[in-house]
Amino acid sequence: MIKGTTKLLGVIGYPVEHSLSPAMHNAAISHLGADFVYLPFPVKPGDLKAALAGFAAIDLRGFSITIPHKQAVLPLLSEVSPIARSIGAVNTVYRTEKGWCGTNTDVEGFLAPLHPPPTPPCQGGAKDAISPLERGNTAVESSPPPYQARGGSETEAVESSPPPYQARGGSDWSQKVAVILGNGGAARAVVAGCAQLGCAEIHVVGRNEQNLAEFKQSWVNSPMPVQNLQVQAWDNLSRLISQADLLVNTTPVGMHPQGEKSPVAAAALDRISAGAIVYDLIYTPNPTQFLKDSQLRGARTIDGLEMLVQQGAAALKIWLDTESVPVDVMRQALRQHLGLD
Repeated sequence: MIKGTTKLLGVIGYPVEHSLSPAMHNAAISHLGADFVYLPFPVKPGDLKAALAGFAAIDLRGFSITIPHKQAVLPLLSEVSPIARSIGAVNTVYRTEKGWCGTNTDVEGFLAPLHPPPTPPCQGGAKDAISPLERGNTAVESSPPPYQARGGSETEAVESSPPPYQARGGSDWSQKVAVILGNGGAARAVVAGCAQLGCAEIHVVGRNEQNLAEFKQSWVNSPMPVQNLQVQAWDNLSRLISQADLLVNTTPVGMHPQGEKSPVAAAALDRISAGAIVYDLIYTPNPTQFLKDSQLRGARTIDGLEMLVQQGAAALKIWLDTESVPVDVMRQALRQHLGLD
């Protein structure tokens, strides 16, 4: 029940009606019995600065950010975490005594099925907050059990879920190869996540040579440089797939309503090693054709729904100043909302 004491959270974007965030966050808030409500706020690009001032005036406790504001909000914030500056985008904002602080929880969301997630960066506005890349591989906090791959038992199983995904040969990623399809904003979070894992090689594959060069250069002077990053033309994909321990799709190819498409031709995907992990950031359709094809070839698959859930859980921990949120409840709410159950 919304009362006079109820504190506000929300998501801003334009448009924002399609956002799945209210479904999962309000389900978690209700489960916790917290006196909060999470609302969608349509904010036009020209109104972003005024919106932040208005949110401060009504004591909004924090908000998520979606398109088109993830980059535009950066100069309007009092503090921006190193991980958000490295990615070049903010997806989570909360209030401190200094003003609005921005961070990015997409890296934590991406890592959750692969590696126990670290404490969210900038949590609670702490001055000694450390981002995932700054922490390195030693930053492992207790967390809700990770998502279980499709093809196993029920995906919504949580308390009895198996251990987190591990690279072939164990949890040591230092000898593993990551291949990332696409070089847009989502790929930046994945590159940061692969650096956090400690991958020996990180290959970003794209179709535009100039865009690839700019992508690589952007990490050189980043707050968190990635030394082992290589960019590759799409023509090299078949060879790279044969080497990949982790293959990640960050492109929109295969997204609803074109769910029959895959970013990788069947002949190239034939070269994937059995036991390799194939990760698609798309969450609808579920599973994508890319994941179906990969699973048929013996790969372990992860869909984008879990990244969505886990990045949201990381944000909720910041806003509620807690180490524990009901990830299973958030996951189930999204699955029901999307008609997956």
